[in-house]
Amino acid sequence: MKSLNLIALILLVVGGLNWGLWGLLQFDLVAAIFGGNTELLSRVIYSLVGIAAVYTALTLKGSQRRAETAKA
Repeated sequence: MKSLNLIALILLVVGGLNWGLWGLLQFDLVAAIFGGNTELLSRVIYSLVGIAAVYTALTLKGSQRRAETAKA
C-alpha cells in the first residue's frame, strides 16, 4: 500500500507542476515531452494523474485517522 501511495503522490506532483506551468507560462510540459496533448502517451499520463487524485481523495480520511492515532 505504501508504494501505491508513493506513486499517487509522484503523479500528483507531476500534475501540479504541469498545471502550474500552464497557469504561469501556458506551457504544457507533458504535451511537450510526449508530442502533444492528444497523443496516446500524454492522454495516459493525464488519466493516471486524474486517477491518482481520485485515489488520494478517497484515502485521505483514512490517512488522517492513522496519523491522529499515531500521534496519541
